[in-house]
Amino acid sequence: MKLPNFEQVVIYREKVVEYLLSDSHRDGRHKAAFFKKFVFTVSEWDRAASALWEHAAENDVTRVETSPYGQRYVIEGIVRSPDGRAPFIRTIWFIETGDETPRFVTAYPVRRNADD
Repeated sequence: MKLPNFEQVVIYREKVVEYLLSDSHRDGRHKAAFFKKFVFTVSEWDRAASALWEHAAENDVTRVETSPYGQRYVIEGIVRSPDGRAPFIRTIWFIETGDETPRFVTAYPVRRNADD
């Protein structure tokens, strides 16, 4: 199953710049270190957003979790980095109850097996 309405995905600049690629964010700095290894940068945050959109479009949902506020979608697969490598990541998307627009929540690396 694909992320519902993946073509309408919303990825806020602040979420990428001030969280996912932020060296100073308490929770995001470790993710930033990972993504920066693959040449994702704050100055070209839109490249990261495009890669995340493609990740949602090209990979299947692996898990759906329902809450009183909406549904959380988990997607795992490769993401194309600016330097041509393809790390395996997990992205989280959320669709609020009564809405149809998936919003980006977070992304982080996932080890596929003991050899990764």
